[in-house]
Parts: sequence; structure tokens; C-alpha cells
Amino acid sequence: MTIPISTTQPAGGVASGTAANESVLDEISRDARRFVAAARALPPAELAAHVLTALMFVLLFAKPMRLLGDAWWNDPNSGHGLLLAPLSLWFAYKSGIVAGARPQRILGIAIIVAAVVFRYAADLAAELFVMRGSMVMALGGLVVWHAGFRQLLHWWLPFTLVSLSIPIPEVILNTVALPLQFTASKIGASLLEWRQIPVLMNGNVIRIPGQELFVAEACSGLRSLTALLSLGVLLGAMFLQKWPTRLLLILIAIPIAIVINGVRVFLTGFLVLFVSPEMGEGFMHTSEGMLMFGAAFLFTSLTAWGLGHVERLVLRSTSKAETV
Repeated sequence: MTIPISTTQPAGGVASGTAANESVLDEISRDARRFVAAARALPPAELAAHVLTALMFVLLFAKPMRLLGDAWWNDPNSGHGLLLAPLSLWFAYKSGIVAGARPQRILGIAIIVAAVVFRYAADLAAELFVMRGSMVMALGGLVVWHAGFRQLLHWWLPFTLVSLSIPIPEVILNTVALPLQFTASKIGASLLEWRQIPVLMNGNVIRIPGQELFVAEACSGLRSLTALLSLGVLLGAMFLQKWPTRLLLILIAIPIAIVINGVRVFLTGFLVLFVSPEMGEGFMHTSEGMLMFGAAFLFTSLTAWGLGHVERLVLRSTSKAETV
């Protein structure tokens, strides 16, 4: 399934100048007006039921919502949630209701009840990941209750993006971050040696003439990895048709993030040695990280484009073979 970006088609197949220059904000504003108009067109009883359901959801999951918002705003490792959450809503709206969707009340209620149990059990155990995840589970239950499990599958992209926005538990973060630090250190040290620079590596500490580089947890590349995984899911849904190709894109995004972070370590060491030690800290160091993430974004996008091209070639060859 390819997620449509816009369902508006210009008359005669030729886009007018106004439509061509329409901004994304204008499209979102138009969609919002359509949504409000559709809500007003609902029968009063049905509209009241929707409003009551929303209020009950907010009351039951107010704490997980607040904790999740705090994590998105304050935790650098979770900041991508500020982008993924509104994107999820937009894709759900654009995807619409699948044809033939039917409510599954019993299954939906069962999922909602299980989500509420998980929410309060996790609260008692101070388990934030399960508590936040129960909120997504409850949303899925509401979808099943209202439009069936088929609709939930139809909205796989919005729910996947929301799930990716939930902060990973600290235990898992610490377990993953350390190997990533060592890998980035090894790649950076190898590239420095390739440039004929004397290097002495001890764990995640790289010693070069007159300087010492410490690859901290913040430089492990975990933020880039989680962001690129989300990007891989998004690009795969938008531009690829087959599930194996989408999965391949996500898998390729992992080494891209790791290698790019290693190149960042190399670039930092090179600039610290030949330009200024200040290049390894503060604004310049942050700018290097943004530049390298932009490169990772570009490589992932090019990979998605290449896989999409391969898909089209395979489809054409298959069509020709069937014709013959």
C-alpha cells in the first residue's frame, strides 16, 4: 500500500499555477476544515459518543500522555516524537477508512480493557515504557471497536510511527549505546589511521598527537539510528510497494547510521588535530553532527529511490513475461 500524499487531482491533468504553488500549510488547513465540517455533519448522538470517548481516553491516559510529552520535549533521544506524532495523525487522516470496514465491538473492548490493565499495572510498577505503550494499545482498541481489525491494519503506518516515538527503556538504551560507542570509535580510528595519523585506541577513547577524543554516550549515534529507522519506515510506506523491499530499506538504514556516525568521529578528530581543538566541542561539534545526519538522511533517501526503481523494473519485466 502506498500512502497518498494528496487526494486532490487538478482538472484535465494539468496543475494550475495556484495549485502548484500551494504550500503544505495550506493543504493542512484545508484538510482541517474538511475534518471539522465532517464532524459537524455527524448526528448529534454519534458526535456526543465520540466526544465522550475522547474525554474518557484523556482521563484514563492523562498521566502517560503527560510523561510522553515531557520525554519528547526534554529528552534528546526522544525528540523525534514531536515530528512523528502529528505525522501519524496526518497519515491516518489521508489514508481514510478502508472499504468494507466493520466494527468489531467485542475484540475492541477486549483490547481496550487489556490496555487499561497494563496502564495501571505499569503505573504501580513504575514501568514507563509499558505505561506509554498501553496508550497506543488503547488507541488500537478504539479503532478495532469502531471500524474493525482491518482498519487497524490499514493504518499500520500511523501506528508504527507512534510506536517508534515511544522512548526506549533506559536498560535497553544503555545496552545498545555502549556497542555503538565502540563501533563508532573503531570506524573513526580506522579512518584516522588511513589518513596516516598516529592513533592509540583504548575502548571508546581515541588518542591522537596532542589530543584525546572521548566518544561519549551522546555521540553513540543512537539518536541518528532511531531517527533513521523512523525515516526508513516513512519512506518505505510512501515510495515502496512491497513489504520485503520496505524491510530491506529499514535494515539498510541501520548500517548507514552506524557508518555515518563513525565518519563523524573521524571528522571530529581530523578537525581537532589540523584546525582547532574547539572543533570537538560546543557549537561546531553540534554542527558537525547535524551535517552528518543530513548526509545519513540523503543516503537513506537515495536508497529508497534506488529500491523503488528496482521495484518498477521488476514489475515491468514481470508484466512483459505475463504478456508473452
